Amino acid sequence: MSDLFWLTDVQMARLAPFFPKSHGKPRVDDRRVLSGIIFINRNGLRWRDAPKEYGPHKTLYSRWKRWSEKGIFARMMAGLAAEHGEEKTVMIPSRDITS
Repeated sequence: MSDLFWLTDVQMARLAPFFPKSHGKPRVDDRRVLSGIIFINRNGLRWRDAPKEYGPHKTLYSRWKRWSEKGIFARMMAGLAAEHGEEKTVMIPSRDITS
């Protein structure tokens, strides 16, 4: 697939404060895994259909499941929304709207 999604350095910097601390063994590349999770969700794909550029589909699913259960993604959304003064509604555009 040529339409792969990759988080930018700026986006990763904004998300990094919400990442849990790594204990022991270092995590697999956060940018690759989070970009893959976003790609899968944005396109409504099954985990096993993840492009190989994002790494093993089991890694994507494991990170998504673990971080979801710990509320990390919810804290990311709430934290990003709070930066903009909105506390009740979180909306994420599916595409970059710059035009």
